[in-house]
Amino acid sequence: MASPHLSIVIPAYNEAARIERTLTRVLQCVRENRWDAEVLVVDDGSWDETAAIVRRYMQSSPELHLIQNPGNRGKGYSVRNGLLQAAGEVVMFTDADLSAPMGEAERLFAAIEEGADVAIGSRWLDRSRQTLHQPLYRRFFGRCFNALTRAVMGLPYADTQCGFKAFKRKAAQVIFRLQRVERWGFDPEILFIARKLGFTIAEVPVSWGHDERSKISYLRDGSRMLQDMATIRSNSMLGRYDAAIAAMADTSRMTTPVTSAVSTPVTSGVPLRDIAR
Repeated sequence: MASPHLSIVIPAYNEAARIERTLTRVLQCVRENRWDAEVLVVDDGSWDETAAIVRRYMQSSPELHLIQNPGNRGKGYSVRNGLLQAAGEVVMFTDADLSAPMGEAERLFAAIEEGADVAIGSRWLDRSRQTLHQPLYRRFFGRCFNALTRAVMGLPYADTQCGFKAFKRKAAQVIFRLQRVERWGFDPEILFIARKLGFTIAEVPVSWGHDERSKISYLRDGSRMLQDMATIRSNSMLGRYDAAIAAMADTSRMTTPVTSAVSTPVTSGVPLRDIAR
């Protein structure tokens, strides 16, 4: 069976309250736009009905697959797990709340077609595209965190944290094998790695609406993300990324083979795709 052109990865943790709406909208968008696509939901150890709902949708949606993490590992782990198992030539991830409507992915795909290796959605390049604004305190903490990432990590982007990013397959296969951060702070790390590898990154304004049910806490998770930034900077100063990149001199061997049946694990500790119908 031929591999799809596009893979859409959706990390999910206890998303039973909104995963049906999300899957309905994503699958509808795929079919209306006639995308040659697969949709991979990565269940991050949910204890609610998230996995059961996805399996039910899989019965009538052959393009939908479920990947289950070995327990709750974090959003960064989930995104990496999904993208490394994705079969598409263009791979992307989107948050389960669809704060950026699925149709906005066309803007990311256009940037990829124009030559970018990585296309990242941005809430701040064109604020007029925000349909529902965040509360003031979230905007304040978000902008402060982004300013810190620019200063500490040298990332020249208006928005590093938007959960709406696309990659050429070969770029994703290398970037995410070098990723070390497994929770909320993974976004700056993958951009940092992409720049070290010399990949072309395009920042694209997208429509976006705040979801009040957002699970990120700027007090709890914000402190962890600051620790993650310090870890990334330390890893860089100690040459750990450079050593890992040097060990991957022949990156053509790093691409996970695409199979139409049961696949093999793509990296240590990463489980197989759950393909049960």
